[in-house]
Amino acid sequence: MKLQCTVLAAAAALLVSGAALADVKQAQTWIDKEFQPSSLSKQQQLDEMKWFIDAAAKLKAKGIKEISVVSETIDTHVYESKTLAKAFEEITGIKVRHDIIQEGDVVEKLQTSMQSGKSIYDGWISDSDLIGTHYRYGAVEPLSDYMAAKGKEFTNPGLDLKDFIGISFTTAPDGKVYQLPDQQFANLYWFRADWFARKDLQAKFKAKYGYELGVPQNWSAYEDIADFFTNDVKEIDGKKVYGHMDYGKKDPSLGWRFTDAWLSMAGAADKGIPNGMPIDEWGIKVAADKCTPVGASMSRGGSTNSPAAVFALTKYIDWMKKYAPPQANGMNFSESGPVPAQGEIAQQIFWYTAFTAGMVKPGLPVVNKDGTPKWRMAPSPHGPYWKDGMQNGYQDVGSWFLFKSTPDDRKAAAWLYAQFVTSKTVSLKKSIVGVTFIRDSDIRHEYFTKHANEYGGLIEFYRSPARVAWTPTGNNVPDYPKLAQLWWKNVATAITGEKSPQAAMDNLAEEMDQVMARLQRAGMKACAPKLNAKGDPNQYLSDQHAPWKKLANEKPKGETIAYDKLLQAWKEGKVR
Repeated sequence: MKLQCTVLAAAAALLVSGAALADVKQAQTWIDKEFQPSSLSKQQQLDEMKWFIDAAAKLKAKGIKEISVVSETIDTHVYESKTLAKAFEEITGIKVRHDIIQEGDVVEKLQTSMQSGKSIYDGWISDSDLIGTHYRYGAVEPLSDYMAAKGKEFTNPGLDLKDFIGISFTTAPDGKVYQLPDQQFANLYWFRADWFARKDLQAKFKAKYGYELGVPQNWSAYEDIADFFTNDVKEIDGKKVYGHMDYGKKDPSLGWRFTDAWLSMAGAADKGIPNGMPIDEWGIKVAADKCTPVGASMSRGGSTNSPAAVFALTKYIDWMKKYAPPQANGMNFSESGPVPAQGEIAQQIFWYTAFTAGMVKPGLPVVNKDGTPKWRMAPSPHGPYWKDGMQNGYQDVGSWFLFKSTPDDRKAAAWLYAQFVTSKTVSLKKSIVGVTFIRDSDIRHEYFTKHANEYGGLIEFYRSPARVAWTPTGNNVPDYPKLAQLWWKNVATAITGEKSPQAAMDNLAEEMDQVMARLQRAGMKACAPKLNAKGDPNQYLSDQHAPWKKLANEKPKGETIAYDKLLQAWKEGKVR
């Protein structure tokens, strides 16, 4: 009997060993065929994958065979869902259902999970914009604690948090990391460098406006350039051209168009990096503790309906009507992103670099025969209320997080997958596919040095210390899902003409205060709102801080700069 048991045990050991060897073989195949180039050597990649195989074996022994995760629809996540999820399954033996849906749907499902206390998915990728929400509710695992305790044996020793360029954005006021960056992209100015370089167009522009055609430094110059291409140039190579591009569909993505770009770059917030303080780019003011929200409306000291915010919405509507393609008004974020690649757009004031991968494909009207782009990216111009010391633009940091309510073993498996798709083994190749950098080691890699001229300034931007002036939504926002949904609904009423820009922003500010009042009554684990009493809105207006007084002249003279000077500034670590 003893001999029989020994034989059976040996057979079982051989089976386990055979399975492990098969996993290592799969890992080697993926390393050779897909995960190149990498910042690691092939041996280092294999060693990292062996760690994942061993960690997954512990979870498979507990019955974990499959997990589900979710993210928004961008090129990077499509690559994860279609390629990296398959690689993870073949290497570790754990199947991953990686759903990719619209970001508005991600936020909606997230809200449902928070309200029910039961997570719909085992792992989530959403914007770091939710950092204030995660910190206040206490429903999400602080990853700093998780990695040090419950998740320690499932945390990759080679994770290297310091290599993640967006980790400061996923750190809450308590100093803990709540989210792991998975992809990162910026909101920059995009323009047709080949058109801007034409001597005939330069001469025409200077004759009309009195200054050089170049990268606009302020909204006045942007408006002049938009008018010039739409109404003076009109056609290039027999095609109608437009001086502006944006999107205006009544859709959740319309909301973050404003929270990401328009208000901050108009200058509606206070000075402060990463976010205005005490008033941030949403217009939410916090108390002296830099954490407790006290109001969004001017009547409570906020700036959501301030002159700068109303100016931003007014310009948005005006420029869409006058200078953008007619179809832009009916588009959302994902539909509008690829439009400049079609070759009819001269410039876009706020363009998400997440669309870079789709802008560099051979054969596109905006790509030269040698593979270099006809376009370039630069810092977005400032509105008249903007001042030195304010954020220079938005960065989206799509990041992994885990609900505390998720069963421990499933949570650990999701954490493994999150680390796998962000690991040094795969992240450089993922950066090449999706062009959404998360690791400094990838940005500095010789591959991007060699191919920098194919990315229109993006590599120079991300290699520059100046990139830290582009930041996500910060901690002032106490409940991102509840407040974000108010933006697109209210902004839409101004776009349709149902309300004036002032009335739309007044209503938005009031509704934001109402939501924060409910949060105040309900209580939160940390830093719940405590609203100021309503008062005369005008008492808060100032020329020293937000909310800023209305300017007598909201269209100063246009200012432009040569692109080469900007590029050199980035290389030197300057913002512009």
